Amino acid sequence: MLDIAYVRKMARYNRWQNANLYGCAARLTEEERCQERGAFFGSIQKTLLHLIWADAMWLSRFTTAPKPQASAREAIAAIVPWNDLVRSRDHMDSQIENWAKALDPSWLAGDLTWVSGITGREFVKPKWVLVAHMFNHQTHHRGQVHCMLTQAGVKPDDTDLSLMPE
Repeated sequence: MLDIAYVRKMARYNRWQNANLYGCAARLTEEERCQERGAFFGSIQKTLLHLIWADAMWLSRFTTAPKPQASAREAIAAIVPWNDLVRSRDHMDSQIENWAKALDPSWLAGDLTWVSGITGREFVKPKWVLVAHMFNHQTHHRGQVHCMLTQAGVKPDDTDLSLMPE
């Protein structure tokens, strides 16, 4: 089972790496960020939109935060100006860090029941597994963005957790 220190460390890592990738993506043009690159969601912009949507969905399950209005498909199809996307990411990272700071260790020991909007099925899973999934999901898709940025000629900084500034 995960502990609070892990959750807080990963919340900080999430913000650190998002700043890394968003800083690199800001050096690209809008056309370059929206260019189809063969990734699961296609472009850098769509992948970043998916991550914000997914983080909002998980926080709505973990807290009293509102559930995203858009579906997963609608979220990546949205036309979002870059500055708005940056602000949304920063706001989401703050929400994740605040949730992690306030998290009661006993919460991690329970189960969560939810209905997946994507599959329409009800699930019951240990909360600590779902928290690990949220952070793993972020890392997975950030890896895709890292690759697309590298292909676009922009080199992100180190991603190693052990190199994160304290």
